[in-house]
Amino acid sequence: MYRTNTCGELRLSDAGKKVTLAGWVQRIRKMGSLNFVDLRDRYGITQLVADDSADPKVLEVLNSLGREFVIQAKGIVCERQSKNPKMPTGDIEIKLEEIVVLNSAATPPFTIEEQSDGGEDLRAKYRYLDLRRGPLQRALKLRHQMAIETRKYLDSKDFMEIETPFLIKSTPEGARDFVVPSRMNPGEFYALPQSPQTFKQLLMVAGFDRYCQIVRCFRDEDLRADRQPEFTQIDCEMSFVEREDVLQMFEGLVKHLFKNVKGIEFNEPFERITYDEAMNYFGSDKPDLRFGMQMHEITSVVQGHGFSVFDSAEYVGAIAVPGCAGYSRKQTDELTEWVKRPQVGAKGLVFIKLGDEVKSSIDKFYTPEQIQEIAKACDAQKGDLILILCGPKHKTQVALGTLRLEMGARLGLRKGDVFKPLWVTDFPLLEWDDETQRFYAMHHPFTSPKPEDLDKFFSNDKEALAQVKANAYDIVLNGNEIGGGSIRIHDRKVQERMFEILGFTHEQAEYRFGFLMNAFKFGAPPHGGLAFGFDRLCALFGGQETIRDYIAFPKNNMGRDVMAEAPSVIDDAQMDELFLKSTYKKEETK
Repeated sequence: MYRTNTCGELRLSDAGKKVTLAGWVQRIRKMGSLNFVDLRDRYGITQLVADDSADPKVLEVLNSLGREFVIQAKGIVCERQSKNPKMPTGDIEIKLEEIVVLNSAATPPFTIEEQSDGGEDLRAKYRYLDLRRGPLQRALKLRHQMAIETRKYLDSKDFMEIETPFLIKSTPEGARDFVVPSRMNPGEFYALPQSPQTFKQLLMVAGFDRYCQIVRCFRDEDLRADRQPEFTQIDCEMSFVEREDVLQMFEGLVKHLFKNVKGIEFNEPFERITYDEAMNYFGSDKPDLRFGMQMHEITSVVQGHGFSVFDSAEYVGAIAVPGCAGYSRKQTDELTEWVKRPQVGAKGLVFIKLGDEVKSSIDKFYTPEQIQEIAKACDAQKGDLILILCGPKHKTQVALGTLRLEMGARLGLRKGDVFKPLWVTDFPLLEWDDETQRFYAMHHPFTSPKPEDLDKFFSNDKEALAQVKANAYDIVLNGNEIGGGSIRIHDRKVQERMFEILGFTHEQAEYRFGFLMNAFKFGAPPHGGLAFGFDRLCALFGGQETIRDYIAFPKNNMGRDVMAEAPSVIDDAQMDELFLKSTYKKEETK
């Protein structure tokens, strides 16, 4: 038996017990005649101690130890003289009677402690060492708990977990597919699924009225902190449901996770707002409700007073930042430069300071009374700083929403331990692209239009089609979309019309989705569903913005695994087997 206990479980009540522990050496210290070793496993850290009168064999091994050696230690649990209240095992230590080196270790390239001295790239290269650290182990433990509780909830609601294929047909609409060459079918390729969408709809046709899967998905797209080329979804679908049934079911799942993983109970229904309301008040379809600072359109209030910048704008919007009327000229200049960054895209910033003396960058165009009218339209109070942007409506709303988030962060209002979930509904079904002169599906081509918009959907009027609302919904948490879904199209004629609007010929639609269309001929039930981004959900539950710590072996911003050195070239024999001809040659090392 390598161990009788873990390094995280012994307490003062175990004093006097003879125990055997095994783990990694985190730290070695010698203080006078006493030798201390901090022994670590994934459950915690326990201090080992031996004085200079201990068995010479024990002292010999202690003198040979290095960081990250794997050892087995036997001894008696004793009360510590100098207790450590910051450690769960801080009241005890193990008086060593025997110690064995199970494996020696090279000196690690960074310290394996709560706060490491290794940079992100270095820790990614040695990910297996980084995973020994407490923060990452707690992150993966949280992910495990989330998966267990998700399955518990869905099983209690009669969902069946059914696996769907990883090698599927490429349907290039939306993000790029990862493709896999087929050796047995020369010149043909599989794709890795961006989601199990069509298969879960086929399961509804097959009569499995409640499907779920915690599933790996793949998208060949540009990366960022909360996006990876391979990611995990909680994927669900239900038959014989309307939108309200789906929202109630998965609001229940989120409440279950908060209660059983975080100990937080939500007794009230989640707030719901429409897409249009989200854009008008927050400049985002995934608003952060942890703080106020709502946007206000003030176009009609500010136009007609001789300020050409406002008079020529399609939209003028403002936020009132609480308690910031004392901002200096230097601070407002810095904000002006901040909104001009390409990531925000504004051309300038107008401000009004509602201090003891009202100051504004537009004083010469507006009387004090007119400035007060602007303040009233923004629901601003004395002591507030009003920030105003103008320009094309949608672009300016997004820029103002970005500024709102920045001010919320600067004022410490976006707290990681505060959670504000909500539903966003009634998205546009379609979005027009001027460059390609065609409509694209806002979500995906299987999303149903709202029933009251079917007349517009079947019209040939471009403006009418742009007004069609989708029977779709997103669930948002703290400014992050954590899940999205819709009621699906189950009528073949509606699905054919959707493909027509998206510019597919009949032959293209049949080639890409004929298997689904044929299935609809045999009685597709009304159905809908939702998929949660599991990695992102875990990160938010852990109070983090980035998802990397919640994935055991993530990729970097270039989609590379720097530890395993993937992707990599393959040899000519493999290329020939796959009937591929390489245009890239690995540079020979000099």
